Amino acid sequence: MPLRTFLQAKLHRATITGAEVDYEGSVAICPDLIRAAGFHLNERVDIYNVDNGERLSTYVILGEKGEICLNGAAAHKGSRGQKVIIASYVQLTPDEIPGHEPVVVLVGPDNEITKTNGDSR
Repeated sequence: MPLRTFLQAKLHRATITGAEVDYEGSVAICPDLIRAAGFHLNERVDIYNVDNGERLSTYVILGEKGEICLNGAAAHKGSRGQKVIIASYVQLTPDEIPGHEPVVVLVGPDNEITKTNGDSR
């Protein structure tokens, strides 16, 4: 039975707080946002820059409270103050699809959680 890929969770309109080119790579995310979305450390995520249209894939590392920091090559894809969507995906069997609902975390200007639907996994 083939698997199909669906949205697992997303942080919607988080604000980039930093971009560090001289780093091995990844995105540092606020612990509260990691928990709310159900992300795991080292999990692959896609990042969509709302302001400039750039897209990239990287992995999650633990950041400071309120932090969204693009590191390494990803730092060239966004800058402080720009809005991003950070998404993870899951592969589901046909039997799992009907009951699946992604977690959507709406994020305010200081990277605070303004609204969440669903449960973090």
